[in-house]
Amino acid sequence: MKKSLKKALSMFTVGFAISAAISGTVAQVANAQTVEFPQVIENEGEPIEGGTLKFAFVSDTPWAGLLNNMLWTNSSDAAVVDFINPGLYGFDENYTIDNSGFADVEFNQEEKTVKITIPEGHVWHDGEPITIDDAIFPYYVIGHPDYTGIRYGDYFTNVIGMEEYRNGDAEEIEGLERVDDYTMIIHYKEFSNSMLQAGGAVCNYIEPKHILEDIPVAELEDSDAVRQNPVGFGPFKVKSITPGEAVVYEAFDEYYRGRPAIDEILLERVSPTNVVAELKAGNYDIASLPANQWEQYQDPTNFQIAGSVDNWYSYTGFQMGTWNAEKSEVEYDDSRIVSNKAIRQAMAYAIDNVAVSERFFYGLRQPANSHIPPFFKDYHNFDQEGYSYNPEKAKEILAEAGFEDKDGDGFVEDLDGNPFTLKYAFMSGGEIAEPLSQYHLQCWADVGIHVELVDGQLLDMNNFYDRLEADDPDIDVFAASWITGGDPNPTQFYGPNAGFNMYRWRTEEHDQLLAAINSPDAFDPEVRQKAFYDWQAYMIEEIPCFPTFYSYSLTAVNNRVSNWDTTVGNDLEWSEIKLLADSPVAE
Repeated sequence: MKKSLKKALSMFTVGFAISAAISGTVAQVANAQTVEFPQVIENEGEPIEGGTLKFAFVSDTPWAGLLNNMLWTNSSDAAVVDFINPGLYGFDENYTIDNSGFADVEFNQEEKTVKITIPEGHVWHDGEPITIDDAIFPYYVIGHPDYTGIRYGDYFTNVIGMEEYRNGDAEEIEGLERVDDYTMIIHYKEFSNSMLQAGGAVCNYIEPKHILEDIPVAELEDSDAVRQNPVGFGPFKVKSITPGEAVVYEAFDEYYRGRPAIDEILLERVSPTNVVAELKAGNYDIASLPANQWEQYQDPTNFQIAGSVDNWYSYTGFQMGTWNAEKSEVEYDDSRIVSNKAIRQAMAYAIDNVAVSERFFYGLRQPANSHIPPFFKDYHNFDQEGYSYNPEKAKEILAEAGFEDKDGDGFVEDLDGNPFTLKYAFMSGGEIAEPLSQYHLQCWADVGIHVELVDGQLLDMNNFYDRLEADDPDIDVFAASWITGGDPNPTQFYGPNAGFNMYRWRTEEHDQLLAAINSPDAFDPEVRQKAFYDWQAYMIEEIPCFPTFYSYSLTAVNNRVSNWDTTVGNDLEWSEIKLLADSPVAE
């Protein structure tokens, strides 16, 4: 299993993660000091037999409980799932798919095929054999017309016969060739360079068909097999679940990489405001560390800090349309206030993210200039000019577009002279959520845009995403974040057929820019880089959302944990991770 668990753990912070690809250590400036974080933690001592590793799930909000890779919609559920189902394949330090995971993957660009081979003789947590049918099954769930998740999009419609199956014109998906019990060949319409990237165009899901096939697809989300008794094949299996609050995992004796040395893992939800105190008290072994509390943990004695690079960025988005579930595409509405580019640009110029980084995050957040994180150093345009703080320019943009304050109340009216108020969705979580959201509202008010919080308050994570995905008309603007996975290709988040396109935005020119990224010509590195640069420039100009921060993901590792590796592309070898004491070391 490649660093998917580490990646999931980094999502436990209330903030957003990361920056550039660096090997060895990650360095950043905090309080005018250069702070270096190792990516590998090692502690010496005599290991105990078994034991329970204690994870802190750092969140103000219970996780939603969609504990299945085909269905989860937020990083919290993904983190819970990752212990039990790490997915089909592994990847290297560049997130390029390799054969280090469960399956071997073979690409054939000329034939536009991908061959998946899984090893024989392995079983699910319930003892049933794993076969290639379990890797084929997710396509039939995600492609089903009753599928309730948001995975169905360009990557799946690229499989030959998928659209015909979804539309009811075929009972089987033509492009899924079952060779034998352990081998399948996937036939694609187009073969883009994203095929090679983890989290990209090749589906990484494998699910226990023998359990899920008898549950109607429309009922999967609410089934016990998803919410209470998920079955996987990973290093740990579920022993018990307290919904949204805690999970007890036990080691899986038949794990294909060897039984973990640790007997159990206890994952418990901990408030961001309490996590540092809990760590110092010796109540947990592993936890993510909120950047805004740096002063509280910068000199720990009972734990060490690992700094892992990641591929996350935060953003402020605009809801400009709706999702057509029948057609699986966004429907852009150019009549909305936020559909006017001048409003979006003015709101971006109104925010001082440099000041926010220094005030709230001790310099551990880097203001973002692009929708491609600098982790992808070959594709991120470091010279791209983003939106730096310039309230006067914001006012000029509004005036030039015809947004004027005609009644003298300090706020501009719309182009018809009518007053308007935008509704802003901002998630609760940690001590800074409230002051940061209020700062944004004040910044926008200062340039003449009247914005209020949705329902007059912060929203818990589950409510936030439920309403956003449902195209709640009360949401105009929202603050969120993306973890891009291993594929920098933006089609998965911004494509016209992407359920993750929460902005419900599309233009003909944008479709063409995405097509250039996905073109076979983009296998040429120079062509691919230019396509990414062109896309970034267009996105900064049009800004269906504006990126705000890149950041480091910091993980606390208690002194009783023998080793912990956050380096991208390295495996977590659970058979070698041991505990050096019966309970976590206290300060």
